[in-house]
Amino acid sequence: MADRTIVTGVDGSDTATAAAEKAAMLAGALGARLHVVSAFGKFESETVQIGSDTLILSSERDAEEVAAKVATTLRGAYPDVEITSGAAEGKPGEALVAVADQLGAELIVVGNKRVQGIAGRVLGSIARDVAAHASCDVYVAHTHVRK
Repeated sequence: MADRTIVTGVDGSDTATAAAEKAAMLAGALGARLHVVSAFGKFESETVQIGSDTLILSSERDAEEVAAKVATTLRGAYPDVEITSGAAEGKPGEALVAVADQLGAELIVVGNKRVQGIAGRVLGSIARDVAAHASCDVYVAHTHVRK
């Protein structure tokens, strides 16, 4: 069992899945375990405004299913990496930071989803929130192609 831990967040989007794939690759290279987490709101479904992004947070069960599905796919592609999954309550950035703190993670991997326009000139709102509050390193995976 690896002592090092990497945390990544997924929400069912292609960009989050691409970031999770990068996280699994890094976990394999570093000999770390990977924990895939999906955030959920306090209610069955909650709309949250984060900067210029509007996100729909699902129920805990839905979030667990999203994380588990990605973890299962990653286990097939990265059989030598220990991959766990779960759900965490809260806004995506806050949930990722909280889980990373709980697990003593060395790294959080986020995607650059929605990194566009004036508001996201440097980082997208979730990546920006994680980078501002994380007590570990943050890796921003290139997952969004500008049109």
